[in-house]
Amino acid sequence: MNLDADTLFRLLGDLTRLRVVMLLQQAGELCVCELTHTLDLSQPKISRHLAHLREGGLLLTRRDGLWMYYRINPDLPGWAQDILQATLAGNAASDPFQDDQRALADMPNRPGAACCA
Repeated sequence: MNLDADTLFRLLGDLTRLRVVMLLQQAGELCVCELTHTLDLSQPKISRHLAHLREGGLLLTRRDGLWMYYRINPDLPGWAQDILQATLAGNAASDPFQDDQRALADMPNRPGAACCA
């Protein structure tokens, strides 16, 4: 994988993208509908940010029926994985990251049900 520091920090330099990555770092994999609910943003806006993260090599996708799931690329270089983990550890208890975790936990009808149809 050819991820360099400049690309990683540019991708994480946007607060929406950083929040998405922190949610994925903690949850492992999330559906687009979980991200739109949690961040209270429109699907097109979330999808645009997800596309940037995917094109930069930071995220991978998986389709399951109607739903598109995103996860952090497990082939990221070790230094990049360390940065993501340290960022989560240092910020998980602060806003907006703590609020994001609460909103995700409180989401009714999470995937597996019919939340995204």
